[in-house]
Amino acid sequence: MAGLFKRILSKFSREKFDWDELEETLISGDLGIKLSMQIIETLQEKGKSINPNDIIEACRSEIRSILPDDSTDIVPSEGGPKVILVVGVNGTGKTTSSAKLAGLLKSKGHSVMLAAADTFRAAAIEQLEIWAGRIDVPLIKGEYKSDPSSVCFDAHSAAINAGADFLICDTAGRLHTRHNLMEELKKIKRTLSKLNESAPHEVLLVVDATTGSNALSQAKEFHAATELSGLIVTKMDGSGKGGIVASIANELGISTRFIGLGEEVTDFETFDTERFINQIL
Repeated sequence: MAGLFKRILSKFSREKFDWDELEETLISGDLGIKLSMQIIETLQEKGKSINPNDIIEACRSEIRSILPDDSTDIVPSEGGPKVILVVGVNGTGKTTSSAKLAGLLKSKGHSVMLAAADTFRAAAIEQLEIWAGRIDVPLIKGEYKSDPSSVCFDAHSAAINAGADFLICDTAGRLHTRHNLMEELKKIKRTLSKLNESAPHEVLLVVDATTGSNALSQAKEFHAATELSGLIVTKMDGSGKGGIVASIANELGISTRFIGLGEEVTDFETFDTERFINQIL
């Protein structure tokens, strides 16, 4: 969403204000058609007398109204580890985000375990193993192409026995078909519930902020299959427009829980609504 504020202001450098152009500008900031139209309607209700500040405040108000104003942090569960299932397509930073989330929770004094359940990519297992060593967090893994559900079950059992506060399960982002992937994720959810009927307690989708409407499509598909509880949005440090955070919340009621800001393990933090609004507008 970088530059959205300047693009809005530029519309006022002309003699005649064009509502269609403003709508296109908002949509290009990845706010999505639905949310962009809501903002336009709010402004039009004010009448003809509008200025740049009116537009910015309308954007802020609409975005604030659909994003939670309370803490989106994750706290431990009572009576066993809180199980977090991390899902998403390949290339979004899913495996790295799983490790960074583990690092963030550990930095807050919690005991954390990781499960390498993306067994269809040998590189994913190796990548998570490297991250686990770097942040000094136990990792449960299986062999390449082993059953992901079995890995998650073994990891859940190990986390219970170890008295861990959190278990974070990294999952596959691609199988032979998208249908197979979704069915595999459903199977993992069923397997995790065998040791604790409320597990997984969180299902977090990792999306890339730079992919715009593709992220919304991914959210719709994964939500239908896994009942997402939140998002992890990566690449919020570069050219990522960030408006997708508001668009997904508006369309699906799914809030962003964490954001990735860079390559280091510490470049990962809990989502802050007000700071986000101030950064993009």
